[in-house]
Amino acid sequence: MANSKRTLFLKRRLRVRNKLRKVNAGRPRLSVHRSNKNISVQLIDDVRGVTLASASTMEKALGVVGKNNIEAATKVGEAIAERAKKAGVEEAYFDRGGFLFHGKVKAIADAAREGGLKI
Repeated sequence: MANSKRTLFLKRRLRVRNKLRKVNAGRPRLSVHRSNKNISVQLIDDVRGVTLASASTMEKALGVVGKNNIEAATKVGEAIAERAKKAGVEEAYFDRGGFLFHGKVKAIADAAREGGLKI
């Protein structure tokens, strides 16, 4: 029987997260979530179980409310890099979840790197 898209997504998410957990070296995790309408990113310290910074297209300050395109992803990536600097974080590891690394997810990573966050 064929696997559903959701099952494949969940398997991919667990595989990615488990591989990253082995090599993270105590760095915070930059976790990406993408829905049909919005994109959100969180900088999470897994040791303490605390979210250090977050950014989303649902924030009016970014000016991309309810948009889910590459331009919006770039603005979210720039915002998370800026907020990470304010939180005192310079390095993080990129957790794409079960999403493939292209398009909007890649745009977030590239914008965060250009903003000074080492991923």
